[in-house]
Amino acid sequence: MTTHVWGYLEEYEKEREDILDAVDTVFRSGNLIWGPSLVAFEEEFAGYHGVSHCAGVDNGTNAIVLGLRALGVGEGDEVITVSNTAAPTVLAITLAGATPVFVDIDPQTYLMRVDQVADAITERTRCIVPVHLYGQCVDMDPLKEIAAEHGLFVLEDCAQAHGATQHGRVAGSMGHAAAFSFYPTKILGAYGHAGATITSDAGVDAELKRLRYYGMDRERYYVVTPNGQNSRLDEVHAEILRRKLGRLDEYIADRRRVARVYDEALADTDLVLPATAPGNEHAYYLYVVRHPERDRIIEAMKAHDITLNVSYPWPVHTMSGFSHLGYEPGSLPVTEELAHEIFSLPMYPSLPPKEQERIIEALTATLSTL
Repeated sequence: MTTHVWGYLEEYEKEREDILDAVDTVFRSGNLIWGPSLVAFEEEFAGYHGVSHCAGVDNGTNAIVLGLRALGVGEGDEVITVSNTAAPTVLAITLAGATPVFVDIDPQTYLMRVDQVADAITERTRCIVPVHLYGQCVDMDPLKEIAAEHGLFVLEDCAQAHGATQHGRVAGSMGHAAAFSFYPTKILGAYGHAGATITSDAGVDAELKRLRYYGMDRERYYVVTPNGQNSRLDEVHAEILRRKLGRLDEYIADRRRVARVYDEALADTDLVLPATAPGNEHAYYLYVVRHPERDRIIEAMKAHDITLNVSYPWPVHTMSGFSHLGYEPGSLPVTEELAHEIFSLPMYPSLPPKEQERIIEALTATLSTL
């Protein structure tokens, strides 16, 4: 049996009837773009996060791009973030016209070192993008204090943290705005590309909704914002997502159940298991472990027909496409060290107990040979 790391097929089989009904509902309605399903999803997604507004967009990258633009970030500005993230986080900053500036990460949680942010601020800094990575939140209270002190915006990258909480607050509800991806593998996933940006600022939301629609306001064919684009969330995905939103807490509960089994079964191994920061409730988008013999472990597990993922093997600042930023090897030491050691075990809500047991047995046997 091949282990589907993301569980896409298992989820579809379980929810197939509802997913197909969602598609049929939209097709029969005749509203394929900008209809009642999008309006309903935006209201419900904003409500889940306790914020006032949501703008559905075509993918998670543009959720960040348009979020930054709606906050007024552009040419000549700097945005502080991390290099231990998916490249689209950083690409979005450059697409908005700004320059990314990196700080290192915590060696236990792999999240932004908030205590390094103040030293990274310059007169050009306009925004901070904390990445809520792997399913838990960056320490937001001190980060918000730094932002307030320096007059900076905070745009949360929540692509991997749907439903995660910190001190009872849902990821995405703590900054000036927050961006989400609904890529099929996400905790709340669509069946193609989809995203959203949320905020409680009515002015930011109005600009977001202009930016996603060619820069047009209420009047069709009349542009009021010159850097808009075609970036709308379609009705099919909006309808699928609003139905799946009702199951989001169930997905997270199942992920936490899977994580507990790993925690207990692997506690006595020499793997470094996930650490949850104080105040956080981890949603376990990924179950990320650490070992100095990572590559040998991954190769050995292939013999058991088990695929282990690495998120991410190349820190963004080490990629040739970002060499112009001028970061030398060793400039982000924790990020660079972890890139050689971290990897993910299969994690999805419908992971069968027997399959998880097989994964654990194969992994434990592999570790015993190192």
